[in-house]
Amino acid sequence: MTKIQIRKAAGTWVVRSGGAVLGESANALELSEGDLAPVIYFPRGDIATALLDRSDKTTHCADKGDASYFSIVNKSTVTDNAVWSYENPNDAVAEIKDHLAFVVSDSVKVEQI
Repeated sequence: MTKIQIRKAAGTWVVRSGGAVLGESANALELSEGDLAPVIYFPRGDIATALLDRSDKTTHCADKGDASYFSIVNKSTVTDNAVWSYENPNDAVAEIKDHLAFVVSDSVKVEQI
């Protein structure tokens, strides 16, 4: 089992896709897992979920549980499976329930502002 640490992310964080701001939060969480780069989890209420379309993709993590995926749909592009959420996470990571994380790419940016 990989050691997972969750803490409040310092400052305010923003996520952008295709130039559009999908959300901004001063209540984001930072999840660190082993040697992986930390991941910022945004409260669902701070994200423009109207731009997200649930996809059929799911994954399973022994430490966190089952993840559901969403695509980002904006005026000009669709970024497939760019967002994930543990809707019923394992008890050890219960804090990430009702949070969304983003696959950072050329079209999706997560930044501290």
